[in-house]
Order: sequence, then structure tokens, then C-alpha cells
Amino acid sequence: MQQLLDQLFTEDRAHFMHPSTHARDHATGTLPGKIIKGAKGIRIEDHDGKTYIDAFAGLYCVNIGYGRTEVADAIYEQAKKLAYYHTYVGHSTDTIIELSSRIIDWAPKGMKKVYYGMSGSDANETQIKIVWYYNNVLGRLNKKKIISRQRGYHGSGIVTGSLTGLPGFHQNFDLPIDRFMHTVCPHWYRQAPAGMNEAQFVAYCVDELEKLIAREGADTIAAFIAEPVMGTGGIIVPPHGYWAAIQQVLRKHDILLISDEVVCGFGRLGSKMGAQHYGIEPDLITIAKGLTSAYAPLSGVIVGERVWDVIEKGSQGYGAMGHGWTYSGHPVCAAAALANLDILTREDLTHNAAEVGGYLGEQLHAAFDAHPLVGEVRSAGMLAAVEFMADKDERLPFDAGLKVGPKVSAAALQRGVIARAMPHGDILGFAPPLITTRAEVDEIVGIVRDAVDEVAHSVLNKAR
Repeated sequence: MQQLLDQLFTEDRAHFMHPSTHARDHATGTLPGKIIKGAKGIRIEDHDGKTYIDAFAGLYCVNIGYGRTEVADAIYEQAKKLAYYHTYVGHSTDTIIELSSRIIDWAPKGMKKVYYGMSGSDANETQIKIVWYYNNVLGRLNKKKIISRQRGYHGSGIVTGSLTGLPGFHQNFDLPIDRFMHTVCPHWYRQAPAGMNEAQFVAYCVDELEKLIAREGADTIAAFIAEPVMGTGGIIVPPHGYWAAIQQVLRKHDILLISDEVVCGFGRLGSKMGAQHYGIEPDLITIAKGLTSAYAPLSGVIVGERVWDVIEKGSQGYGAMGHGWTYSGHPVCAAAALANLDILTREDLTHNAAEVGGYLGEQLHAAFDAHPLVGEVRSAGMLAAVEFMADKDERLPFDAGLKVGPKVSAAALQRGVIARAMPHGDILGFAPPLITTRAEVDEIVGIVRDAVDEVAHSVLNKAR
């Protein structure tokens, strides 16, 4: 058995290029890695037979938990019946027709059509092409710039990497490219100038957006893209009133709003989507992850009526839109999505995300609000983060070389809980499956408290 494992690790290091992985450390074995061999509920099992609570649901995506045989059965039955056919020039399948109707039912009012891809990144690539097409059809040839936000995450492609406001996704890729710019991250605790309360900070965010629009010219700006709650940038919950104020600016300047719901969609915030949660009225919505709970790769662009009417008009003058993916509307992935939505609905997991997610937030506040290592605890539904600071009141971060966040994540992992060390800050992120119970929350928070205490003992002793 050990010989087989050694061989697997050797072949992995020799041939598999891992995403977001230190190339040299992996190739030399300095980064040990894990081979995951099974999972059930909210727990996964590695090559050594050790189990872990996955308090990050893979990458925010396994909303219904692991090991749901009804999804596996749906995939199997669809593959037997029809494993694949393309959806070009009007071809369709019963599964994708039903799924499209159900997605529109999940979405906020005003949504019309769904275009499919395989990942959130390709969906946001599609979004930008639609936005540019929309303005070309309307004859607004200069209205093409896109505004996103510092620390926003929208993918890893050329365009989507440019949308992303995290420097690590730009480094050595010649990104961001032209037409893309970033405005203020709506994180009051870290981004607000000294002395500002949250209401003043919202006004500040609006003012900075207005200044950017004035500088570039409203007639050059096509769209604003944002996550309802920011994910990879640190699980950042917007201050009260932020979304209402931002939308007023966008409407005034006729700028389309793209709600990137890859993380927030399908129940994670305790609402069907982040749009309903915050009263967002988007023109376009990006979906992925929770659409299938990662049982199969599938993403989508939900197109609102306003945009669809222009696309339909454009087809009369220009013919078919020259955009497509080979696997758009893949029937096996659609079957997985339908089974996933059945579970979300039948088990009322959106309500569980609201109720148990609220409890997760309460327990994290109780455990860490007064902790000497912690600057802020924040949460929304089944999303939460603990941010570590050298001085909470002065908002002074630790020296990056101390790697406080990664050390806490490693200490939690050693104790059997997977919580993510978020990039670009000492932040521990939580996004457990929506099936998580109160008892499991207690287990997660208790283990993480021990991990934080261990790191605090080391870090604070060194500081003295």
C-alpha cells in the first residue's frame, strides 16, 4: 500500500501541473500535498485515512455536501441516455430546457435567458463579450470600459484576470489589460480613512466611483461587475446601504450591472441569490459552483430582459452571435444541476444556510471578538472570515513574513478542520456546505479556537 502511495505522489509531482501551487516546492516534494480518496457529508478522507471537516466546501462549491448518490445516479442515467450533443444552431435537450427554466425561477425578477459554460471564469469572459456586443449593437462604440473592485475575484483568464483586483493574479501575466479598472473595495475595517463610520464610508465609496466615472467619461464605461459578498478577496461583507447607493450611480450613468454570484448564488447567503439578499437589480448574473455543487462542471450567464432585447435586435442586423463553447449546455452537467436543485429545494438548504450560518457567525464572534490575535470577525449566511491583526484598534496588520493566517490554517488542518488561508491578508475563511448543522459548527469553531490559540502563543511571545 505504501509503495503504491509513494508511486502516486512521484507521478503527481512529475506530471500534474496544479493550479495555485508553488511549482518548485511541489515538484521537489517540499510541499507534501494530499491525495483525497473519499468524502461524505461535510468530511473528506485523505490517502492516510485521516478525515477532515471541510469548512470551505471545496472551493465554496459543494453546497449539498459530499456523497449524494442521487446526483451520481442522475449523471449516470443521463450519460446512458445521451452523454453529449452540442447546443449550436438551436439544438437542445430536455435536461437543459428544464434547467434553464428552473434557473430563471431562482433568479431575481427581470431575468430572461441562460447561456452556459463550464466555469465561473469562462462565464465572466462571456459576460464581457455580451456587454461589448450590446454596446456595439446600440452604436456606442466607445462605451466599453469595465469597472470592478480592488480585491474582487472574477476568474483567471485574460479578461477575467483583468477584472480580478488581486495583484497575485496579475503578476507575470501582463495583466490587467486595457479597458479594465478598479474602484474601492467596500471593506470598512481595512479601507475606510481614519474616523469614518460605515455610513460615511459608503458615501466615500460612492464618491470614489463617481470620480472614476468622471475621469474616464461615462460614455466610455459599459459595466460594473461585483460579487454581492466578496469571496477570494477576503470574504468581505458590504456595509449597510452600499448596494443601494452604488446602484443609483450606475443607473444615473447608464452603466450595466453584472452580479457575480459564483460564490453567493444558490443559497449560500441564506437567500436564493445574493441579488435578492441585498436588493440588487442586475442586468446580468454570473453563476457556477453551487449550480451543481461541483458534482459536474457547469456555469451560466443569466441575461436580463434589457440586454436580451438588444441581443435579439442585433441578430436581425448581424446574424448569429459569433460566440460559443463546445460544451455549452452539456446534458450530463445539466442533469447534475437538476438533481442538485432538487436537493437544495427539498431539504430547504437556503433556510439552513440562513439559520445555521447565523449561528456560525454568532459562535465566531463569541470565540474571537476579544481574542488578542483577531482584528475582525465578519459573516453573511454560510460565509465567514476571521482577520488577524497586530493591533485591532489601530488596524495594524502583522508583518507578512510571519504568515499568521497560513499558520492558523495549518494548525486547524492538523486538528482536522479545513479553513482557507485567504490570499493578500492574514484571513481565515469559512464556507462550509449548506447542510452543516449547529453541532458541526460547534466542532469547527472549537477546533479553530485551539488552532488560533496555538499560533497566538507563538506569535505574541515572539513580539514580547
